[in-house]
Amino acid sequence: MSDNPQWEIIQGDALKILSSFAPGTFDAVITDPPYASGGRTQAEKNKSTAKKYSSMGDHAPPPFDGDAKDQRSWTRWAAEWLYDARKACKPGAPVCMFIDWRQLPAATDALQWAGWIWRGTAVWDKGNSRPQKGRFRQQAEYIVWGSNGDMPINRPVPCLPGVFKYGNPQNRIHLTEKPLQLMRDIVKITEPGGRILDPFAGSGTTVLAGLLRYRHRGHGCLCRTGQRANPPSVGTGTGGRPMTRPCFPDADGKDVQ
Repeated sequence: MSDNPQWEIIQGDALKILSSFAPGTFDAVITDPPYASGGRTQAEKNKSTAKKYSSMGDHAPPPFDGDAKDQRSWTRWAAEWLYDARKACKPGAPVCMFIDWRQLPAATDALQWAGWIWRGTAVWDKGNSRPQKGRFRQQAEYIVWGSNGDMPINRPVPCLPGVFKYGNPQNRIHLTEKPLQLMRDIVKITEPGGRILDPFAGSGTTVLAGLLRYRHRGHGCLCRTGQRANPPSVGTGTGGRPMTRPCFPDADGKDVQ
């Protein structure tokens, strides 16, 4: 939770909190959900995320839960929260969801099942990766994106690239933390004055990216968006990541409510 009037973080189960938002509350969804793709066997999937996604041992960032699903259960779970997130968005709102190559087909299925129009897939080129002789490097993750119905081409947003080249952040505080500059680029899909929903906020990079981008333009900051939930713990059953609801003021400086 935050008492800062510019932004708010809600801790709890995304499946419960998302359905509590009024229709048309948000202007975009930008998020990085648990992929549940680590490990080739169920025994490997059931391991702590600190062991699956880090070689730092006791020095690894804290683990998160909700990452042991098989592909069918993950697709069902993703479709549920994507559906509730879409209902909470305005018509035409964009959605951007990070995913890896293993879950890419399932992610596009879940997005469409939830009623979003799938509009494409952008690439995050991480650069360095473990070389495997005779194979392609697995140096990319993906951003599946779409919209809540028709998406007018005259929206006041720039043309964004289809490939973003940034290395993994150093000194991460979350196991799957994304580079800040990458997120600063991604939030440009949102119109100035729009409110962003991130159901899996992790280290809060989406919040910070929105704050930095719109502060730089002189008419933006992250602001509180209304009612506050009071769940008992962080990320119960949803990947162990708090929900963050950043939003941006209108060009005249008034908070969007």
